[in-house]
Amino acid sequence: MPDLPNPSDRPNPLNPPVLTPDLLLAAYRIGVFPMADPDGEIGWYAPDPRAVLPLDAVRVPKTLAKTVRRGRFEVVVDRDFEGTVRACAAPAPDRPETWISGEIVEAYVALHERGHAHSVECWADGAFAGGLYGVALRGAFFGESMVTRVRDASKVALVALVERLRAGGFVLLDTQMSTPHLARFGVVEIPRRRFERRLAAAMAVDGDWHAVDRIGSDGR
Repeated sequence: MPDLPNPSDRPNPLNPPVLTPDLLLAAYRIGVFPMADPDGEIGWYAPDPRAVLPLDAVRVPKTLAKTVRRGRFEVVVDRDFEGTVRACAAPAPDRPETWISGEIVEAYVALHERGHAHSVECWADGAFAGGLYGVALRGAFFGESMVTRVRDASKVALVALVERLRAGGFVLLDTQMSTPHLARFGVVEIPRRRFERRLAAAMAVDGDWHAVDRIGSDGR
């Protein structure tokens, strides 16, 4: 296992971390994730409290449920993973700076090529409308970022993610931090120690990211 940074450590510009897939996977196994500061230096974080979305208690607003049923968007997985990450990294009116640096983009693309990082994307009229990406490891999914270009697209992607995780036997959906947007879906904050216990339990589960695809192809 690669050496892991202490989540309280500040990055050392004279010895910057090299984000490899193995380092990322080892970090996620213990509940630590990277973010870049405005200068591009990598810091490691393990929030306390930690935000999670209980998969058995997800709340879907009625209006959003109607949008999902109408099939307004084409919902796909991993069609353009890198494009989704870069869309999440792009500045927005309410977020002029981003924690998703070029180094982070490259690291997660490499993790995607290893089969652990995935995107859930919504498309409309042949164009990317929004989505999310994160890391699937054993029975846990670690949500990293969401983006919306067309109203409700990221919300529809989140509903599709929950469906996929449930079908695949996942037991933990980590959102890292809570926002008013996520709280409407039922995201709750729990103490870090409780999160670590749930994470340890999830690491003993063999989640199947592709299970829902096989269900669909079998017609069941």
